Amino acid sequence: MNDIQAEITAIQTQIEALRQERTSLTTDPIDLESASPEEISDAYRRRAKEDLQLFAEVKGIDDAIAALEAQLAQKIELASQPQNDSLERRVAAGRRQAQAQAERINQLAAELAAELQSLKATADELSPSYWQVYYKPLITGFRSISVPYVRTDSDVLTIVNRIV
Repeated sequence: MNDIQAEITAIQTQIEALRQERTSLTTDPIDLESASPEEISDAYRRRAKEDLQLFAEVKGIDDAIAALEAQLAQKIELASQPQNDSLERRVAAGRRQAQAQAERINQLAAELAAELQSLKATADELSPSYWQVYYKPLITGFRSISVPYVRTDSDVLTIVNRIV
């Protein structure tokens, strides 16, 4: 991590140096007052050649800055990857917690299903007598009783209802 940070700092320093160099590249003004027509003509020709060379040098500096900025962006992205790793660790921890909760739900659902089956057995046993005394059923709705169950299909937890 420190190596990447050192590289980022070195790239930023180089970019700043290139920007300063680019701003320092200027041409001197032509003195038109005391020059003869031939000197003025020669000065403008020399300026055109210098400007062409200056333009090429500025272009080269701009290209170098662009390449270094691209490299800097890659290094910054590389430096930020441990944050992604910590995000992945948090997601993995959350997933383990969800798995534990799903197992607990399934355990409770199994207990509830066993209790419901026991209740149904008791109701089946008492129903004939209950009908004789109260003229109605003791418990109804056993055909549609369901309990939640959490299943996993690779990475996804799905809650379904199991009919008891």
